[in-house]
Amino acid sequence: MLLAGDIGGTKAIVGLFARGGARPTPIDIRSYRTSAFPDLVTLCRQFLRDASADASTIQTSCFGVAGPVAARRARLTNVPWEVDADAVSRELRLPHVDLLNDLEATAWAVPVLMPDEIAVLQSGDPEAANVGSAALIAAGTGLGVALLPQVDGRFVPQSSEGGHVDFAARTANEQQLQAALMREYGRAELEQVLSGPGLVNIHRFVHPHTCEMLSRAPQGSDEFPALISLSALEGGCAECRKTLEMFVGIYGASAGNLALTTMATAGVYLGGGIAPRILPALHWPIFEEAFRAKAPLEGLMRRIPVRVILNPVAALIGAATFSAAR
Repeated sequence: MLLAGDIGGTKAIVGLFARGGARPTPIDIRSYRTSAFPDLVTLCRQFLRDASADASTIQTSCFGVAGPVAARRARLTNVPWEVDADAVSRELRLPHVDLLNDLEATAWAVPVLMPDEIAVLQSGDPEAANVGSAALIAAGTGLGVALLPQVDGRFVPQSSEGGHVDFAARTANEQQLQAALMREYGRAELEQVLSGPGLVNIHRFVHPHTCEMLSRAPQGSDEFPALISLSALEGGCAECRKTLEMFVGIYGASAGNLALTTMATAGVYLGGGIAPRILPALHWPIFEEAFRAKAPLEGLMRRIPVRVILNPVAALIGAATFSAAR
C-alpha cells in the first residue's frame, strides 16, 4: 500500500492507496483540520487509527505540503509545522517518505486526470497540446505555481515560488490596487491579489462596499471571499460583480504570463479551490481576453489549451502517483 497526504494550512487530506496502473486506487481517504495536530507524525498516527491500517503494510509514502521543500524538509506557510521526511519515516517506521511542495504534488496528478475531472476554458490547438511543456497556477488561500516540462515524452513536474512574483498592473484600477498594496505591505506581490485574501484586497482597495450578501460575515472572516463570489455570480450586487471581474481578468493575464514564461504549448492548468467555485466567471470573455492579450503573440496564445482542475483531491492523487512511481 501507499500512504499519501495533501497537507495544507487549513485542511489536511490523507489517504491509503493501492498500486495499479498509472493512477493508484484509493482505499481510504480522510480529511482533518491541520491546526488540530502539533505535527505530521501525530496526524498520520490518527489517520492510521481511524482507517484501522497497519503501518507495516505501507511500502512508500509521499506528502504534498504547503511550503517550500529543501533537503527533504519543509516549513509550512500557514501553520507552525516543520516537516522532516527522514524523521517521519523513522517515527512511523515507514520504509520511505517523500516531501513535495503541494503544487508540485498537484502537477503529478495532471497526466492521470480523467476527462470529467477537467473543465476546458480554451481548447487551443489539439496537435500543440501533445508536445511541449505545461504549467499549473492555483489560487486558493494563497497562490501556487508549478512547472511541467516535458522530458522524453512525459511531464516531470517542478515546484516554484511563482506565486510571490511582482503583481504587474495593466489598467488604471489595477494600478490603484498596486499602489494600495505597496503602501500597506511595502511590495505588491501576485499572491496578495490572486487568492482568497486577494479577492478581499480588490474589494477593500478598489470596490469598497457593503451589500446584503457581504453583511452576513465580517470582512476578515474566511467566508468573506466566497460571499463576494457568490453575490457576483448570482447577480445580486454590481460592485461584487466588478470585484470578481477584476479578479478574473488578473487570473487570465497571470495565466497568460505563465504560459509565455514556460512556453506551455501543452496547456495551462488552473488548480486550487477558487477556480472550480467561480467556473462560470472564468467563462466570461474577460478571462480569455486577458489570457490572449499578449501582442504580438496573440496567435500563439490562442493555440494554448487552458483547463480547470475540478477534482478537489488532485494534490492527494498526485502525491500517490509520485509515490507509486518510486
